[in-house]
Formats: sequence, C-alpha cells, structure tokens
Amino acid sequence: MSGEKNLAMLLKSMKPKHNIGEFVFCKTEDLDQIKLSQVIMTFKEDESTTVIAKKEVADQLGLEYTFIASWITLTVHSSLEAVGLTAAFSNALSDHGISCNVVAAYYHDHIFVDTKDTAKAMEILHVFSK
Repeated sequence: MSGEKNLAMLLKSMKPKHNIGEFVFCKTEDLDQIKLSQVIMTFKEDESTTVIAKKEVADQLGLEYTFIASWITLTVHSSLEAVGLTAAFSNALSDHGISCNVVAAYYHDHIFVDTKDTAKAMEILHVFSK
C-alpha cells in the first residue's frame, strides 16, 4: 500500500496524535554506544549522525541537546510522493509563530515542536479536519 496522495484528503484525515514525552535532537560520532531500540530516529549527515530520542534516554547516554520537543504524528498514511502536505501544516504553524521539525517516514509524517507550543500546534493541526 503506497499511501494517500490527494492533498485535500490528506489534510482532512491527518488526525494528529501527540506522543507523550519529551524528545530531543542530538548528534554523535559514535553510534556504537547507542542501541537502535533506544532511539526514535537516526540520520547520517556529513558532520555527524543526528539522533532523535526521548530526553531521558539522551540524558542516560550523555548526549547533548539544546531543544526539547513534543512529538506529533499525523496518523494518515501519506504517500512519500504526496505534494503539499508538509507545506500546508508547516505554513499554518508558522503563521502562529511555531517552529516545526518534520520527519517523513514510510507511513506517517512526524512533527517535532517546542514543548511550550504543543497544545497550540495540536489545535492548529485539528483545524484541517473540520
């Protein structure tokens, strides 16, 4: 199943879900100290590997971070080829002064926002389905 591509359908059915907890973005040059089961995501960049993990896991591993985020999942199965979904929700959040860091995975889009903006971000995202 390849996921939904129709933007109107995606926006109407995205059903945002707040994943409880605090999440952080870290960097590491040594992945040997980290088990894949401990993290949400890794992404290799030229400078280092980015790790997204629960704050308490990062603290246990001694990883540094500067941004503590809430994690919101858009539960609609969006196609990796869908056009406009990220622009639509990121513009809506931006219009309210909310920064978002987006990860597109196979089934869903995931949005990380500052913890202080969680309630407002959820409110904004729910407007699309009305």
